[in-house]
Amino acid sequence: MKNPKAKEYPKNLVNHGTTRVDEFYWMNDREHPDLIPYLNSENEYYQHHMKNCDELIDKIYSEIRSRIKEDDESLPIFKNGYWYISKTKKNLQYPIFTRKKESLTAKEELLFDVNQMAQGYAYYHFAAYKINEENSIAAFCIDTISRREYQLRFKDLRTGELLADKIEKTTGSCCWSNDNKAVYYTRKDPVTLRAYRIFKHIIGTDGKLDELIYEEKDTENSIGVYKSKSKAYIIIESSSTNSNEYQYCDAQSHESSFEIFHTREKGLEYSIAHYRDHFYILTNKDGAYNFKLMRTSIHKTDKINWTEFIEHKEDVLIEDFEFFESHYCIDERVNGLSRLKIINWKTEETYCIPLLGETYVAHFQTNVEFKSQKLRYYYSSLTKAPSVFEIDLHSKNIELLKQQEVLGTYDETLYESKRIWATSEDQKSIPISLVYHKEHRTKDSKKLVLYAYGSYGSTIDPYFSLARLSLLDRGFTFAIAHLRGGEYLGRPWYDSGKLLQKKNTFNDYKSCALHLIQQGYTNERSLIGMGGSAGGLLMGVALNEYPHLFKAIIAQVPFVDVVTTMLDESIPLTTGEYEEWGNPNNPTFFNYMKSYSPYDNVLSQDYPHLLVTAGLHDSQVQYWEPAKWVARLRKKKKDQNLLLFEINMDTGHSGSSGRFESIKEVAKEYAFMLKVLNETHL
Repeated sequence: MKNPKAKEYPKNLVNHGTTRVDEFYWMNDREHPDLIPYLNSENEYYQHHMKNCDELIDKIYSEIRSRIKEDDESLPIFKNGYWYISKTKKNLQYPIFTRKKESLTAKEELLFDVNQMAQGYAYYHFAAYKINEENSIAAFCIDTISRREYQLRFKDLRTGELLADKIEKTTGSCCWSNDNKAVYYTRKDPVTLRAYRIFKHIIGTDGKLDELIYEEKDTENSIGVYKSKSKAYIIIESSSTNSNEYQYCDAQSHESSFEIFHTREKGLEYSIAHYRDHFYILTNKDGAYNFKLMRTSIHKTDKINWTEFIEHKEDVLIEDFEFFESHYCIDERVNGLSRLKIINWKTEETYCIPLLGETYVAHFQTNVEFKSQKLRYYYSSLTKAPSVFEIDLHSKNIELLKQQEVLGTYDETLYESKRIWATSEDQKSIPISLVYHKEHRTKDSKKLVLYAYGSYGSTIDPYFSLARLSLLDRGFTFAIAHLRGGEYLGRPWYDSGKLLQKKNTFNDYKSCALHLIQQGYTNERSLIGMGGSAGGLLMGVALNEYPHLFKAIIAQVPFVDVVTTMLDESIPLTTGEYEEWGNPNNPTFFNYMKSYSPYDNVLSQDYPHLLVTAGLHDSQVQYWEPAKWVARLRKKKKDQNLLLFEINMDTGHSGSSGRFESIKEVAKEYAFMLKVLNETHL
């Protein structure tokens, strides 16, 4: 089958005295008559080349699915007099939500069966629901397009009927006033999809009459609204990459007015929580780059009144905190590893929850009840299935409440995980978490997947994966590179991988690949790179700058047309990204972005095998970025290696919504890896 060939309609893009010629710019137009035929041709080409893998895909899919306990239910969560439970049933794609009043032995009440709700939709996402204080009405949000624009609906839990109230294009979250009369929600700009307006909806009224509470004018900021854990306040948050501003009002009445907590300042980041007579503030104030905890009276919230509660430490990143009536709990990261600390309010006795292993992930679980004497927390590693523990805050006794079951013959002692360190070009130590099967990874087995992200301060923790076992059992090593641009080693680790230091992320990835090769874990004939979204940008740079290191690369929904996207303020989420990537209207940032943007730097050279995935309705990375990139790669690359592009015509950034459909997507990626390694017989 011949390679798909996209038509060319060259367009000159002139900025700062530089002309870039984009022969595929026309793909930005969803209505262009050549678009859908081109995308269909790419899907047909993908299907043609992967057809001989159909049996392998089905086998991997069956393997993964066979490990899943399909009939399962969550740990019950107690809130406001009810136990809340979510369930999954065999052969059903979506969860079922129920509750029991006061006791787990009480009669179960069905809240939502998402399987029934999703019938007839190719995509269906049910966002979190919120129930009013009298437990009578549930507000919930659904997205049937995959653009992350949610319809807000209401269900009367006494009758099971839907209310007539219907609100379009929200962010998918909301909160109730304590008098049960109103819901606060956030609406998106219809063009940019930026969350920019907070409305108040009175139950039983026409949504067109909803009162606008706040509109965020700064296009670099997005907003949201939520209720404090104490239930005392409704809080509006406005945030950009490096600043925050909060407003709050008394949650008891929907007629309460909002007050500014502290006026935004560029570079000042903070978040707030309420406990008795104080607000507690997690902030980088006064150069506390790893954050410190401060507090202030509920009557004097301006920054001048903040006093230090937990000091800043150069080697400890404070990531989260939880308040209970008797204790407060701090989630810290030290040298990349989580530490959960518990402190008694009265005695100040302090202890840390024991967390074992060389590399793992741990964090607070859902803890709703303020008066609870027990803290739930999550623990997992590359070899240990996710577990939820509960620790008694007073006695320190720990109980395992639930561990994800892995059906079949899984034995965690047969696998090994470790953390190693590569050295960057500028002599920084870069951590890599990796896992492999002790017996199946033989001396001759060099197959390795190097996964990375490296942006937005997002930490890719060493998480357990049921699906990944299908790789490990075939002799693969799976490695996660904790690059600059993420926050694994603290806030400076993030700051040194953004804006005009973004290339540190790309160079770190190269250093990790070279280290793994030098240490004998892999070689250039067996190394596969993988990353999605901003991690897809990383894959694009790797392809252009050091393609010889990889046998293949998988770029999932890749952000690859950096300059053109960041210059277009009408594209969803662009302006809010300036503090991450820079504003290309400034020539300094323009030239820096242009020097690494994968689409602008495609070369006439040999490239490794490449699989690119995308979603037509993606609101985060528009479909045309990977589509144009693939078209230009086809035009310029000199090799005969596979270049496959699969675009899901029904989904967006996160792929398929059903739990089994998402497994099929993973199986396809694994089959591609085995195909390029000539191991489709396995």
